[in-house]
Amino acid sequence: MTTQTEVGTTLKPFVLSDSTGTEFRFPTGRPALLCFVHEECQTCALSLPLIEATHRAFGAAVDVWAIGQDTPGNAMLVERHGLTLPMLDDDALAVSFAYDLDTVPAIFLADGSGKLLRSFVGFGRVDWQDLVADLVSISSLPGPEIRWDGFPESRPGCGSRSVEPMIAERLFAEAEGSPLRARRIEIGSGDDEHEFLFDQGLTDGLPVVPPTPERVLRMLGGTRRDSQEVVAIVPPNLAPVTVEKVAINAVMAGCRPEYLPVVLTAVEAMCTDEFNIHGVSATTMGATPAMIVNGPIRNRIGMNSGLGALGAGNRPNATIGRAIRLVLRNVGGAKTGGTERSTLASPAKFTLTFAEWEERSPWSPYHVDHGFQREDSVVTLFAATGGPSMIVDQTSRTARQLGGSLGMVIEAIAHPRARGPQEMLVVLCPEHLDTITRDGWTKQDLLDRIQEVSAKPLRDLLADETSGVGIPLARFGPDGPTEEQLSQMVPKFASTDNIHLVVAGSDAGKFTSVFQGWASGPRGSMVVSRKIEEV
Repeated sequence: MTTQTEVGTTLKPFVLSDSTGTEFRFPTGRPALLCFVHEECQTCALSLPLIEATHRAFGAAVDVWAIGQDTPGNAMLVERHGLTLPMLDDDALAVSFAYDLDTVPAIFLADGSGKLLRSFVGFGRVDWQDLVADLVSISSLPGPEIRWDGFPESRPGCGSRSVEPMIAERLFAEAEGSPLRARRIEIGSGDDEHEFLFDQGLTDGLPVVPPTPERVLRMLGGTRRDSQEVVAIVPPNLAPVTVEKVAINAVMAGCRPEYLPVVLTAVEAMCTDEFNIHGVSATTMGATPAMIVNGPIRNRIGMNSGLGALGAGNRPNATIGRAIRLVLRNVGGAKTGGTERSTLASPAKFTLTFAEWEERSPWSPYHVDHGFQREDSVVTLFAATGGPSMIVDQTSRTARQLGGSLGMVIEAIAHPRARGPQEMLVVLCPEHLDTITRDGWTKQDLLDRIQEVSAKPLRDLLADETSGVGIPLARFGPDGPTEEQLSQMVPKFASTDNIHLVVAGSDAGKFTSVFQGWASGPRGSMVVSRKIEEV
């Protein structure tokens, strides 16, 4: 059987050594017969006497080399078959990979410039007879005495070590033309790779997966995008992050390749001026990106939108958010004690990602409310400074009552007197959803009710001896506010658009959660949604 390399192709040059350290360079300026073999392959064992015979017959005019794929095995082959031809060591498999081998033995006959004249893999009696005839013609030397009837007509070869699982990925990562360009770090064989990564400040405090070239290549298989495409400029260092660098951090976070499109899109959204990740990460309030995923990709990658959606145990939920935090840390330079200045911070600084349970709700999902198609996969980033804060209401039986409960708790978020540029993320549990929709309420009806109940008259929002938080009297001049002003209702939020509502959680339990937002609007952080580009 012929190889995949066409006759007339110039074979790739290489330098290999034998067991004594003597270097052999190809092409040699003379015709050369290259024979790739492996000790464990019985077809190679069948072929080696013929390879040795060609060396003895034509060695004066043709370089005949055996190229072994395993150092200890090479020595065994030399001893077992009494080989006198050079046995070159390709234990690293770089040459086998460069020659695109999938089967051994693989035989290549080339002229002095390295141009391929003949090739085949496995064992074929006719192939060998034709090869010997070519060597006689090329060298003008007599051929060896071979009892051809002692050899089978054909025998299939064995798998090349260069295509074994894991090895092929490593070779591709190391080969010329690899999509990897990031600086490589060699770690001593006696060093603990996990401790090394921690000592280098490349973790979030928890162990990370070492980003070996093989793992990064596998991760890059999750996207069609070029590995060197710049995805975003990451604050605070304003460092460009490529697809490859995002993939590296996704590996470290524990992502699978199919999560990479979500991570890439989330990084793009995080680094927009609107989201203002520099402010989000630097504020002493401890803000961090909370991510909601909508659309078909939720189910395709196995995200959790139901039981325990905000907790542990689901790989994409846990690792996607962690990946963008690692990008922010390792590429952008946002580290605690540097530009990361949170007073207390939050466990959400590790990760906070979940999916909306769209199928459970009769309402349109979040991304559709914000201009996307239902079949679009979308990631949304919300700058959360607190939460989840649980709202416990197991007794309200009407939508109005339950909406009132939500409004009462939400009014106290941050501070009961806090008003102005702020936002809220409400994660409505299914049982509460059922109570709301049973009365025919829409999502907007619920948002209006929350805004209604959380509004308070101005007199209740003035700073006083009970609390210095509130609207200062000085704002109203020397005469203070009028009675009409004191009776005026002041809403918690500038608009119901500042209340972001999604459905998630278990079917059992009347417990809704809310996340307090950081300062909203142009001076703070705005919610950003982006469509995910899938493979």
